[in-house]
Amino acid sequence: MSTAAPSPSPPADPDPQLPEAFHYTPDEEKYVLQADALRHRQLRSALLYGSSRYWRRRQRVWPAVIGGVILIALVCGVIALIGAFGRQQELNEERGIGQFRQPPPQGAVVGAPLLPDLS
Repeated sequence: MSTAAPSPSPPADPDPQLPEAFHYTPDEEKYVLQADALRHRQLRSALLYGSSRYWRRRQRVWPAVIGGVILIALVCGVIALIGAFGRQQELNEERGIGQFRQPPPQGAVVGAPLLPDLS
């Protein structure tokens, strides 16, 4: 005595006023599982590729980010070089090295004898 669950049979005369989506569908569990799998695939691809419909046409962001970082580094380097050059110029002017350096007076140094006179 095996009692098998009777499979639901389609109604003899479906209600003609119901939309087709609400009519009896054989193997309905299979379609529900397929719809669930499709939804999971769509969610996974949306996470991977973003919400754009045309993910193949989507422009990549990373090259622009890397280019921006390189450009910022170059600008910071140029600013640092200009600042260091200005500070070095100020130090040179303080020490007397540079354009405004005045030569020592030559008359006082040349007129003095190098050796004392012993006679």
